Amino acid sequence: MLIDYVSLIGGLVVLIVAGDVLVRGAVGIAERLGIPALVIGLTIVAFGTSAPELFISLGAALDGLPGIAIGNVVGSNIANVLLVLGMPALIACTSCREKGATRNSIFMVVITVVFIGMCFHSPIGRIDGAILLLLLGVFFWESVRATRTHRAENGHGTATAGAGDGADDEDEDEAELPFEEVEGVPENPALAIMFIALGLIGLPLGAHFTVEGASALARSWGVSDAVIGLTVVALGTSLPELVTSLVAAVRGHTAVALGNVIGSNIFNLLAIMGITTVFVPLAVPQEVLKLDLWVMLASALLVLAFSAFHVTIRKPSGLILCVLYGLYIFSAFHLGKVV
Repeated sequence: MLIDYVSLIGGLVVLIVAGDVLVRGAVGIAERLGIPALVIGLTIVAFGTSAPELFISLGAALDGLPGIAIGNVVGSNIANVLLVLGMPALIACTSCREKGATRNSIFMVVITVVFIGMCFHSPIGRIDGAILLLLLGVFFWESVRATRTHRAENGHGTATAGAGDGADDEDEDEAELPFEEVEGVPENPALAIMFIALGLIGLPLGAHFTVEGASALARSWGVSDAVIGLTVVALGTSLPELVTSLVAAVRGHTAVALGNVIGSNIFNLLAIMGITTVFVPLAVPQEVLKLDLWVMLASALLVLAFSAFHVTIRKPSGLILCVLYGLYIFSAFHLGKVV
């Protein structure tokens, strides 16, 4: 049993570190090639920060463990809302007035409903995966269009945010893009390439040990693979978003939390489930249909309400969100026991 815990925790650590170094290396190369910051944010950073979830879901699907593959994404989306928005609010009030948040929240709710519909026509096949990836392309296009329009209206034209841009330009990009800025980007090309190589080696390795440990623990705990994916694995892969939001709260930059949650949830559903199901059709476990999909939808609607009404999440609300997540974890384990 000890080796299973080591495999799970060690795999998650490797995934998080590998995803981080991959993003830094890829951004370093992209900046050196003169790729626009907007494109970097919407592609390299977005996919890189979702790489741990992608490799876990794809690896679990290939290993015949659809519960972990789907549970990882659904559970991460739930944790992103209830924990990533709830815990930082215990430190400092979290503002939900970020520009573009309402529009992106509506899109998140729509794709959540589409995904739930696919789940009730299980298995989620290759055509479904292609539809999800098509919607991801729509999200890319709309984000680029909205950002360029906003910058033009504010007198910035369509210039690319780069090293020579001022702080105002950076703020405009940040107002539209739902992803955090990457720090610690290597300037040396050789070092950047080494970062990319380490990330590409570490991600599949970490995913393998995570899936192996998670499936073994599910058997020893007497619960389904889906429960472990929805809870332990999902919480582990949500740690980067949680840590980012907590650090931002300590520094007084709480507005970043909402954008990170929306962007991460959109990519989890469209990119991770899209890519995974294009390769391997997934059968949806019954327990996921009964509870977890609806909790994910309720969480998405909650984010939409926060952004539409420009809510400021204070300590009491943050505490309620954290308690709700605890109740969800309890319910997931209770319903997921293997008889």
